[in-house]
Amino acid sequence: MFWIVAGYLIHAATILRVLQRPHRDPAARAAWVLTVLALPFVGVVAYVMFGEIRLGRRRSERLRRVRRNLARNLPRIEASDPKMATPYPAMSPGHAALFRVGQSISGFAPSFGNSATLLPDSIASIDAMIEDIDAARDHVHVEFYIWVADESGTRLAEALIRAAERGVTVRAIADDLGSRRLIRAPIWQRMAESGVGLARASQVGNPLLRVIVGRIDLRNHRKIVVIDGTITYCGSQNAAHPSFVQKRRYAPWIDVIMRFTGPVAWQNQAVFLADWLENKDESDEIGHLLEDHRPTQGNGLTAPEGVAAQVIATGPGLRPSAMPELFTSLIYSAQNELFITTPYYVPSEAIQSALVAAANRGVAVKMIFPARNDSRLVGSASRSYYYDLIMAGVRIFEYGPGLLHSKTVIVDGTYGLIGSANMDRRSFDLNFENNILFVGAEPATALRRRQEDYLADCVEVTSETIAGWHPVRRLWQNAVAIAGPVL
Repeated sequence: MFWIVAGYLIHAATILRVLQRPHRDPAARAAWVLTVLALPFVGVVAYVMFGEIRLGRRRSERLRRVRRNLARNLPRIEASDPKMATPYPAMSPGHAALFRVGQSISGFAPSFGNSATLLPDSIASIDAMIEDIDAARDHVHVEFYIWVADESGTRLAEALIRAAERGVTVRAIADDLGSRRLIRAPIWQRMAESGVGLARASQVGNPLLRVIVGRIDLRNHRKIVVIDGTITYCGSQNAAHPSFVQKRRYAPWIDVIMRFTGPVAWQNQAVFLADWLENKDESDEIGHLLEDHRPTQGNGLTAPEGVAAQVIATGPGLRPSAMPELFTSLIYSAQNELFITTPYYVPSEAIQSALVAAANRGVAVKMIFPARNDSRLVGSASRSYYYDLIMAGVRIFEYGPGLLHSKTVIVDGTYGLIGSANMDRRSFDLNFENNILFVGAEPATALRRRQEDYLADCVEVTSETIAGWHPVRRLWQNAVAIAGPVL
């Protein structure tokens, strides 16, 4: 009798905890209450392990200090550039509003006078990075969620070793879980011996202890390369060959990445250095590092022409729903066309409603997802949202030859978003992500053409397609979608 009563009290206390937690939408509350009720004891354990965003006390405090120091230094640094001293010069009200959303998230004002080049493919992207690293004079900073000791990952590591051996300051961050194979490989030790500074982001350590002090599945999903403070890369690509040895059955992985030059590189620099200080046992004062890596003069940072760009970094501990706010703002800004590619689609209610509303008001909305998803649960949950989108007029396509891993949004053919964030709950709540919002006809057109290239290898999903799915399949998709907030 004692244990029965204790069990009821534990379940009741867990449900009360679910209902009282702030910053949680009703769907997430309902999903967790259902999980706790439907899976006695297992649901309680699942909630303790995965139900709340817990960074751990020490990590949370260090992260807060680093972010405070970053916020304190950014206005002074950006004001040194005449263009940055006036964050919103003459631009359309719509663009200015989007940049305000971005600045409210990670503190960066829009930067001007940038150039942006879309790289042809994953291998060409690694080639370009290596060429820039080999030409570096002062410093190289790289950060990847997944870094593999395959052909591409090893070539990149060897370029860092060459740079360090010729006296360039080199720092590299790899996620402790996503890059665990590289961290255990000989090339990691070779980098350390050559003088490359190394950091393991979101270290797992003892899994049992990690579950007690913080969540084990909070990951650094960012992909950042900064060279001499003037060149940066942003996109979906990890330091890996498209054959992707971990999950060959889904290969090739189709990624997209842009090379930016100009002051936006310094914003990526700040994000990298904040991550570096959070994961290294060093002083968490970021100001001197930003000053040490100030871009050199004469590099066109104050040129009025070029691409307007802004780094938007999100992650646990920042304001809740930051990424969904950015996505919904972009969707509602569309007047004529909205083109989205994402591998993982488990949206918030606001994002799904915004897409339906966009199509209903006459915006031509196209979305591309992979036909075969490396996460079967996420793939099934994604398809549960197709019907409402298609009924509103959204055209949905599934990419067949490989896993389309690109995360892109292009609006009206003139501006958009590129980076690491997916349109799913993990990106919204659990991952540290990095994206660049940009306004510029040339890069937007290039990325729009790349999206069109994907369509050549896609099959469109129509209402007739969905009607032909077996009822059991639709039942499974809808059931998984209910659990979407806990995936």
